[in-house]
Amino acid sequence: MSSSPSSVGTSMAVASMLCVQIGLAISVGLIDDLGAPGAAWLRLAWAGVLLLVLVRPRPRDFTRESFVACVLLGLVTAGVTLLFMASLERLPLGTASALEFLGPLGVAVARGRRQTLAFPVLAALGVLMLTRPWEGSVDLVGVALALAAGACWAAYILLTQHVGDAIEGLKPLAVTMPVAALAATVVAGPSTFGRLDVELLAMGIGLALLLPVVPFTLELLALRRLNTSAFGTLMSLEPAFALIVGLVLLDQVPEPLAVLGIGFVVAAGIGAARTGARHALQPSGGLDDQAGPELASTERAHR
Repeated sequence: MSSSPSSVGTSMAVASMLCVQIGLAISVGLIDDLGAPGAAWLRLAWAGVLLLVLVRPRPRDFTRESFVACVLLGLVTAGVTLLFMASLERLPLGTASALEFLGPLGVAVARGRRQTLAFPVLAALGVLMLTRPWEGSVDLVGVALALAAGACWAAYILLTQHVGDAIEGLKPLAVTMPVAALAATVVAGPSTFGRLDVELLAMGIGLALLLPVVPFTLELLALRRLNTSAFGTLMSLEPAFALIVGLVLLDQVPEPLAVLGIGFVVAAGIGAARTGARHALQPSGGLDDQAGPELASTERAHR
């Protein structure tokens, strides 16, 4: 008996989230060798090369406006990747992911069909439980880095939606990722090149496949089987996946209040996703599903 499209799409979305979080957990292990900027650069550099070679974008595929938007998206991608990796030097994976998730959550709430304060309030309570400012032990720099990554992610979603509506297939990613790699090279290259060896370079290829190449492919296929509301709801579970992966692979044991805080952020994300789906578009590629969800962009290269 064959599986339904929705169950297949759900499995793809879950596999994508696991790839993202496992890739991040492995990247944390690279911080000792390359530093946070270097670990981010290694992934972006290989992803840029792989996508440029595999997709081979041509100038005629872009208008001047769409190409400029892709370049801006690449710069934002570099920003969110570098900032998030830097936050992982100071915060557990689950906490950093939940704080970063406030960026796309804000986009979903702002664009939701039914405006309500319930979701921002839930998210704010979750952040308070995660950071516990009354204890005075929170790493304010780590929190600021994760929130800055979230702001970049919000801009990333808006730009991705713009270029995704204008350009079909993987062509936007074949421009944005090389641009992100070049931007990260400017920031992290001088401090990273001298630390590289054959083993680290080989690991970088595997990481680039694990994050973002495979997750992007899975999400693209999932979006052909799920509507944006269902997809966004699934992706709202990502902070919870980050908590589990951090526990299993990084031995980051969360405190009960942190678990509750992440639960509040997840609940806010699910609620926002259910009210923030776009109306159906008819992309040039012939898909009849709804286009790019507000809460979880189909391009996950940002991390």
